[in-house]
Order: sequence, then C-alpha cells, then structure tokens
Amino acid sequence: MKKIQILGTGCKKCNDLSANAETAAQIAGVECRIEKVTQLNDIMAFGVMTTPGLVIDGKVVSQGKLLSAGQIADHLKG
Repeated sequence: MKKIQILGTGCKKCNDLSANAETAAQIAGVECRIEKVTQLNDIMAFGVMTTPGLVIDGKVVSQGKLLSAGQIADHLKG
C-alpha cells in the first residue's frame, strides 16, 4: 500500500490536490492511504516551502503545483 501525503494548510489548491490524489489511486489501480499534513513545521520538515506539496512513500514529487489526477497516477505507477 502506497502512502500519499498532501502538504498544505487547507487552501483550495490543497483540497483539490487531495481529491485528485484519490482519483489517481483509482485510475492507477493502486491501493493508497492519503494523509493531509497541515502543520507548517511538519510541511517544512519535508523541505517544502510552497504548497501544495505531494509526497509519495516519503519522497516529495511536487510542490507549489496542482497536479492533475493523470499526472499523479503516472507517479503512482512509476
């Protein structure tokens, strides 16, 4: 099971990224656990300075961008 973390304080882009991640998991056919990380200290611990951030299995794959479900699915498959 993959672990997806959405880094952000709850802005619209962060919420949209979370929704896209859920859709991406279905597209990719991958079982995932999605977690929202909202505390600034926790977000900065990943080295992310611009939200939203996307972390898959502990690796930052995007920051400051709203990725589409298709783009996230590609990361999940790859």
